[in-house]
Amino acid sequence: MTDTSSAAGGEPAGVPEFPMPRAARCPFDPPPALRSLQEQGPLARVRLWDGSTPWVVTRYAEQRALMADPRVSADVTRPGYPAPAPIPKGSFASFILMDDPEHHRLRRMVQAPFTVKRVEEMRPAVQRIVDDLIDAMLAGPKPVDLVEAFALPVPSLVICELLGVPYDDHDFFQDNSKTVIRRDAAPEERAAAGARLNAYLDDLVGRKLAEPADDLLSRLTERVKAGELSRAEAAQMGVLLLIAGHETTANMIALGTLALLRHPDQLALLRESDDPRLVAGAVEELLRYLNITHSGRRRVALADIEICGQVIRAGEGMIMANDIANRDPEVFPGPDDLDLRRDARRHVAFGFGVHQCLGQPLARMELQVVYSTLYRRIPTLSLATDLERVPFKHDGQVYGVYELPVTW
Repeated sequence: MTDTSSAAGGEPAGVPEFPMPRAARCPFDPPPALRSLQEQGPLARVRLWDGSTPWVVTRYAEQRALMADPRVSADVTRPGYPAPAPIPKGSFASFILMDDPEHHRLRRMVQAPFTVKRVEEMRPAVQRIVDDLIDAMLAGPKPVDLVEAFALPVPSLVICELLGVPYDDHDFFQDNSKTVIRRDAAPEERAAAGARLNAYLDDLVGRKLAEPADDLLSRLTERVKAGELSRAEAAQMGVLLLIAGHETTANMIALGTLALLRHPDQLALLRESDDPRLVAGAVEELLRYLNITHSGRRRVALADIEICGQVIRAGEGMIMANDIANRDPEVFPGPDDLDLRRDARRHVAFGFGVHQCLGQPLARMELQVVYSTLYRRIPTLSLATDLERVPFKHDGQVYGVYELPVTW
């Protein structure tokens, strides 16, 4: 691998900035600079907004090995952690940014509703939500913004029902969620948006403490009453689940639709098949191909780690660039091709190891329902503008489109 250190004292020289811009000609592909780094080797230095120079891990095998390594920490409070933006003072770290045993203690309190069995029980309700929203689209004017009319409401309705959050408040939590995950938002803006969401969820937790219902927030309040969880922790977990539960899936619905419209042969496979195995495989391939979590998963070394002839020193940060790892030709031949018949189940779109995404069964099920229904019910669905005019979320920690005008 190429030596990235200067002779003066080990300070990296000629280090590229991260994040790196995507190519305008193909907004679905990872940045070309990441591909160049991957071709050079599995590890390289990159420079962040604060001048720090963590390692970026570009290849699939090395990412999986490091994400499963107990010497690698997800704790955002540790020195050397490669934060994607300034961390607002006084911010409360969610359990996904903690290590075991605290990570495990908090995660187990919310994992029951996200098991495959419990998620499958929700499939008929999600199908009704999808069909009702399509009915409303077909009955209304066109063109229509698919993000506003469909992609955002589907997961928002689902996560609100699961958590026990009033859907009437969706404008409030969606607006504040967008600010929290915007990379270019000022720290004080993100802190204020996070504080508003925390206050909102804290109020809901207070109401559930007084009048519990059959929802996840009420189950968290049982833990609060038992002294296993503080009210502040319950509210913060609610914020995390609310943001993650609608932002990621909404972006996958809209961006996945756009990718399929740009690949009509692949869209035809979904539209003309009622085979649930093909649909499930298509979801995995779209997750691999699109990788909306394009800021990478951030980690820091707890000890010196030797990998591929390189030593990552204790206290050095790492960015697991999952978008380029999912385009590793050693694992996915023809990685830049969208192929819905590919076996893409090994992708790292949901991470790997103990911190892999808690909500992945729910996301998979929602996407299966959407991708198997939308194009079959609206077979002539098409983009109502030029690709060059579609506004992409280059400024967000979650990639997608701000709007997607469609017609039929």
